[in-house]
Amino acid sequence: MKFTKSLIKGKLIRRYKRFFADVKINKKIVTAHCPNTGSMKGLIEEGNEVYLHKNDDPKRKLKYGLEIIKADKRLVGVNTHLANKIVNHGLENNLVSELKNSDTIKPEVFFDEETRFDFLLEKNNQKIYLEVKNVTLFRDKETAEFPDAITSRGSKHLLALIDAIKKGYKSYLIFLVQIQDMKKFKIASDIDNEYYKNYLIAKKSGVNFLAYRCKVSPKEIYIQKKIKIINE
Repeated sequence: MKFTKSLIKGKLIRRYKRFFADVKINKKIVTAHCPNTGSMKGLIEEGNEVYLHKNDDPKRKLKYGLEIIKADKRLVGVNTHLANKIVNHGLENNLVSELKNSDTIKPEVFFDEETRFDFLLEKNNQKIYLEVKNVTLFRDKETAEFPDAITSRGSKHLLALIDAIKKGYKSYLIFLVQIQDMKKFKIASDIDNEYYKNYLIAKKSGVNFLAYRCKVSPKEIYIQKKIKIINE
């Protein structure tokens, strides 16, 4: 997925109230929208290099949006709203080997009155629900982790994926690692042990878990490589 306009480099001053980030661009300080409601653990230290898009819509109050942060020499895609676009591009271009050559790809489909999954695929007359989780946490040089904060919504999706299997669907969850050069992925059980327990239940129940690393640059972000999930 290519960015339609060149991103603007700056230095992070602070992120606050979840949705705002003050950034220094040359000698000017601007307030950017932060499209990530997670904790962004390990990413928001003052002075980190960031990349912003500029919004020319006169109706938007904030003219800039945060897209990428450089932390520990790695570029990290932090715009959670792009995750589904990146996966959709990967599905259409057969970058996800387990789901390649799908006959149909439908985004954001309701499973029931309370649950909406990111994709409904159909392949060889088999319907497949697919959920996407954006991954931005890393605490060593090789291992990406999810979640970065307690996520009751994430646990709810795991239980719904189990329910989908009981109703005759296949269920997949992709951990989309928007972090350069990660080699492994694991569930951060120390951050949300309930999510980890539900992950183990879902895995035993037949939910298929995948982790794919992205190529991240100020020009584009796309699915690059499958990496190993090391949780047992």
